Amino acid sequence: MRIVFSRKGFDSSAGGGPSPIVDGRPCSLPIPAGTASRTTYADLALGEHAAHASRGKVGADDLCHHDPMFCDDGACVFGQHSAAQTHLERQGVGVGDAFVFFGLFADEITGEPHHRIFGYLRVEETIALAEGIPADLINLGHPHALALHSSNDVIWRGEGRTANRASDALRLTVPGGPPSLWQRPDWLKRGGLSYHDRADRWVRGGKLQSVARGQEFVADAGRRKGPRQWLEQIIAEINRS
Repeated sequence: MRIVFSRKGFDSSAGGGPSPIVDGRPCSLPIPAGTASRTTYADLALGEHAAHASRGKVGADDLCHHDPMFCDDGACVFGQHSAAQTHLERQGVGVGDAFVFFGLFADEITGEPHHRIFGYLRVEETIALAEGIPADLINLGHPHALALHSSNDVIWRGEGRTANRASDALRLTVPGGPPSLWQRPDWLKRGGLSYHDRADRWVRGGKLQSVARGQEFVADAGRRKGPRQWLEQIIAEINRS
């Protein structure tokens, strides 16, 4: 099994600032979109939050790249393409694997920026959009179904939900930051996460200096119990009411 740490949402380069935590709940702001969207920030009731996080550069009427999509039926629909999709394929990610989505958030009280997990996807199906776009994805308004982003545009679909609470169990950043310095899970060792091969990234005390750029970081869990137990704990925390 493979676990993908998938970076999504606003940050300093995409959107201009961290996503908010509102009434104790992390609200990941989708990045701004081009023409391949029919969803505005207002449609998602995120207009005011997007304007604040972007310092007025993005507003309620602007289109957003609403991806991943978390549906009312408990499904997640996520699109990936180009180099990031190629990386997933080369790492062997497929049906039966899982994405844990994380992003940059601002603490609700202090405003401290930090990385935290806000959702997950258990992969049950992959759809190569170049071979045909299912009507239900078009009806859903998924941006990758409205316009192909590249020749290897793929939809990943399966069970998935977002967190109801910004709990400490879902926080990646160590107390006090900086955002990119993580308290890594015990099972995650040097050489076990793509794009993180450099020895100096694996800091003493069980910490990891995460890379500044990139979307999909893949950990091959193999048959080990530790990663599976951690994943189930994360999913259970996300699903807590």
